[in-house]
Amino acid sequence: MDYQSMLAWALPMGVGLAAVGSGLGLGRAVGSAMEAIGRQPEASGKIQTAMIIGAALIEALTIYALVVFFLMFGKIGAH
Repeated sequence: MDYQSMLAWALPMGVGLAAVGSGLGLGRAVGSAMEAIGRQPEASGKIQTAMIIGAALIEALTIYALVVFFLMFGKIGAH
């Protein structure tokens, strides 16, 4: 197996793993935020703001993986 074949296999797998990890993280963060809002409804504004910032940072992982995919995609099949 040569370098380009391994790269062609690893790039989509990396993006897929990043998407799964991001999805699991977002689900856990939003679920925990909803529980916290349920316990303390008066603090819902602060909890929601923190949740949105955290969700944006979690989602950045997937965007970084996608950027790396497109950067490395040009190396596949280039001899």
